[in-house]
Amino acid sequence: MERIRNYINGELCKPASDQYLEVFEPATGKPYALVPDSSKIDVENAYDSAKKAFITWSSISIKERSEYLNAIADKIQDKLDLFSEFESRDTGKPIQLASTMDIPRSVYNLKFFAQYSKEYNFNLKLQNESSKSRVVRSPLGVVGCISPWNLPLYLFTWKIAPALITGNTVIAKPSEIAPYTAFKLSEICNEIGLPQGVLNIIHGEGTTVGDAIVSHNYVRAISFTGGTQTGMKIANKAVASFKKMALEMGGKNPAIIFSDCDYDKMIKTVIKSTFTNQGQICLCSSRLLVQKGLYEKFKKDFIRKTSEILIGDPKEKKVEFGAISSKSHYDKILNYIKLAKDEGGSVLFGGNPIKLTNRCSTGWFIEPTIMEGISNKSRINQEEIFGPLVTLIPFENEREAINLANDTSYGLSATIWSEDNLKLERVSE
Repeated sequence: MERIRNYINGELCKPASDQYLEVFEPATGKPYALVPDSSKIDVENAYDSAKKAFITWSSISIKERSEYLNAIADKIQDKLDLFSEFESRDTGKPIQLASTMDIPRSVYNLKFFAQYSKEYNFNLKLQNESSKSRVVRSPLGVVGCISPWNLPLYLFTWKIAPALITGNTVIAKPSEIAPYTAFKLSEICNEIGLPQGVLNIIHGEGTTVGDAIVSHNYVRAISFTGGTQTGMKIANKAVASFKKMALEMGGKNPAIIFSDCDYDKMIKTVIKSTFTNQGQICLCSSRLLVQKGLYEKFKKDFIRKTSEILIGDPKEKKVEFGAISSKSHYDKILNYIKLAKDEGGSVLFGGNPIKLTNRCSTGWFIEPTIMEGISNKSRINQEEIFGPLVTLIPFENEREAINLANDTSYGLSATIWSEDNLKLERVSE
């Protein structure tokens, strides 16, 4: 099995411990690579490298930094098919999804920030008759970027691009579950001649590497996307040293569907917003609130369209629905389906593990699952599942829909379907 390596001071290197973790392909349930089980020592080495690089990197022009970002983006674009294959293998997502969303958006992230920074106002002058003031926005120093496993390169570049273009140097930790495209990105950084120490990529577990980055006294900011409980721990640790933070965490996202919606457009989109990437996107709709006059028709059509989703080996280009990204998450989702049944829910479609043939016979596949008859107060409608399980909940009027939508501890995302613009404004507010 290939050994993935850390990227410190422009060099690919093994972890200080010389210990590794297995990386599994979700579609087969089998390991295919080894990722460094790094430690605080590796993070400290990365910090020393990033600190040294900061002096030069922060002093060069925005134009020069943007050229590096564009060069990385162009190299990823040149290798789009290869990166798509790596991303699909790491996560279990269909290769067609990786090639049309994950990798193209990774390229776009780098290009967007390379361009946007040229137009950003880093200096702001304020004055009146009695005073003149100037607000100057400067690089912070060494910052930490911690990205999740569901959209590995897409969200990795979303974090490192704005940090780098504004003159910071970075210690980045990709998910140990899906590390391969970040590893290949480090190779690209060397290919395009990114200065040593500007970007450092440390692989390993969150409890060791992530904690070491967050707890480091001189790391000036943390950007994190992941679970809410982990985000809360990061916030509590980072606040002690006054780190700046950007935290994107969990959701229990409602889609509010009114009877006066554009029905065909709505149902086509809601299928995607519910089951894309096997429901493993933080913005996925997981509670479908449907107005009673439309409920029975919607239920029938939604079940039919869900049954048409092509499930199979993620390597096959026509496949729309792949594997769950890890065995532990696979078990978690199945436990939630059982819990939903115990809470009185009815399975309208799916609800079972899938056994495929050939190379995917031992993979982690679960049917897209639709349930109804579950109270919004139940655990199944209050806790983030992050998988292909959606509940249908009928509502009578606007006020009830708003109350149901807001009856959650989360506030990440919501969508509203109606052709009445005034209603959309009222409900969204």
